[in-house]
Amino acid sequence: MRLATFPIRALAGVLILVTGLSIIESNEWWIRIWDFPRVQILCLLLLGGGLALWLDRQAGRWIALGCAVAAGWQLYRIYPYTPLAKTELAFADDAATAQSRCFGVFSLNVLESNRDYGRTARLIDRVRPDILLLMETDQHWADALAKQLARYSHRLEQPIGNTYGMIFATRLPMRDGRIETIAQKDTPSVRAELTAGDRFRVIALHPRPPVPGQDTEARDAEIAIAASRAARAKLPVLAIGDFNDVAWSHTSQLFKRVGGYLDARIGRGTLATFPARTPLLGWPLDHMFVTPEFKVRSLEVLEDVGSDHLPIHSRLCLTGRSRANKAPDAVSNEDRKDVKEVLQEYHEDQRER
Repeated sequence: MRLATFPIRALAGVLILVTGLSIIESNEWWIRIWDFPRVQILCLLLLGGGLALWLDRQAGRWIALGCAVAAGWQLYRIYPYTPLAKTELAFADDAATAQSRCFGVFSLNVLESNRDYGRTARLIDRVRPDILLLMETDQHWADALAKQLARYSHRLEQPIGNTYGMIFATRLPMRDGRIETIAQKDTPSVRAELTAGDRFRVIALHPRPPVPGQDTEARDAEIAIAASRAARAKLPVLAIGDFNDVAWSHTSQLFKRVGGYLDARIGRGTLATFPARTPLLGWPLDHMFVTPEFKVRSLEVLEDVGSDHLPIHSRLCLTGRSRANKAPDAVSNEDRKDVKEVLQEYHEDQRER
């Protein structure tokens, strides 16, 4: 084997291996992390396969074939989140939708250690969303944004210095608003009932991510429980937050099906929000899922404000169910089984602690 071909074979082997690992349904952190960089792995597979064909005369064709198969799988998983795919959440026409039924939603993980409060404050002042969700907010952040928060008639605040504090604020009429813990101590979530022409429910989540020493039982359980609650709700539902999970993962897709959600990203692009300084190499961690009673007027990722996440802003309209929207994917018996397994693994993990 020529020395020049060894790095190419090693790169291709690693990329094919991690693609295979990402297929395994496991909550082990070292498997689940390969859900995240699918776009980057796809690009590297194409590069590795091309270099193998060019430089490796002995095994280049076989390496390129392996890279092509792995790249096909990665493309299959991310294709719905490209502009080539058909959208599933329809556009809300200005003329046909009453302004009272439309509202702006702004979601940002501020990064607790980020002390450049002014950039976030100025962005909130400019966007002036009707629903504001801020995550990783400690007391310093709550104090720094007091002027902006004071403009909202309803606020739910639990600033914590553990990177899981949460602030939720809205101008819309609110009832039954509460901060609660779904699956993991000191990891708050929000549940509230708002009105924009008609009543709807908001769920805001920020579960903990898969990292060394921390698998995904609690994160997956929080997402699964939130999905089951949405399925039981008799109102339209908006689910927002930093899920610490990409839109194309098995857990996010399960959440989407069980909750009966649609994703405005589908057919519009990945709209990566993390990491903020390299969005072209990033992935979508911050989400806005809605049930079919909504339409979208705009969806955009905003500028860097010093956090490791980019803000995401959308203008949604509560229009009632429409044939223009794709019907939510049906919930299968396998999905129900998966939810039970997620919750069982979570409870087993809690008993062992």
